[in-house]
Amino acid sequence: MRRSKYFMPNEVSLHNTVKDIWVSYLGKVYDLTPLLEEYKGDVLLKPITECAGKDISNWFDSKTKDILTHVDPMTGCIKYYTPRGRFIHIPPPCPRTDWANDFGKPWWKDNRYEVGLLSAKTRWIRIINTLTSQEQRLEVCSEEILDEILQRYLCYNSHASSYTWKHNGVNLDMSKTLSENGIPEEDESYCGSPDCNLFSPSLCLYFNDDLTEL
Repeated sequence: MRRSKYFMPNEVSLHNTVKDIWVSYLGKVYDLTPLLEEYKGDVLLKPITECAGKDISNWFDSKTKDILTHVDPMTGCIKYYTPRGRFIHIPPPCPRTDWANDFGKPWWKDNRYEVGLLSAKTRWIRIINTLTSQEQRLEVCSEEILDEILQRYLCYNSHASSYTWKHNGVNLDMSKTLSENGIPEEDESYCGSPDCNLFSPSLCLYFNDDLTEL
């Protein structure tokens, strides 16, 4: 079974335009670009576009996975709570003949838009190429296995698969996460300091015989 892809919050934040809009909520990441294309020009898109690239978990009830509700003081009825304004697939406050409710699932329950999972925590590592002495500091998702971290590193070294990855002289299991490989997290008290690099765990790459390029 294929693993879900993890994204860092700063990766989600890059998709922040009407032509490329991602949001995250309840631990998952969604690409709502097709939704905006479908309802292009609709004023009910405004609350969504205002939150492009952001986490909107505060819109939801974490237990029901649905939009928050409240009791309307005027009618005494339970209605969706949308303080930023009504948005696509939220019914109007009063019955209307011009509201089309034949859209099927509302967008927040439609897994077609799901692109991956939001990392609960990111961490910094140093990758040291022992052949060239090149060192690269890299932010990764704590949930990612080493093979997925390798994919992030390919833009710095296209032959990364031709190396044996080690930490403290021990071969790493590329199918496990950093923590599962026994690699401690950096000392958070040093994060943001000039010496932060020194306290990020280092992974050393040792060149093999072949030149594998992905």
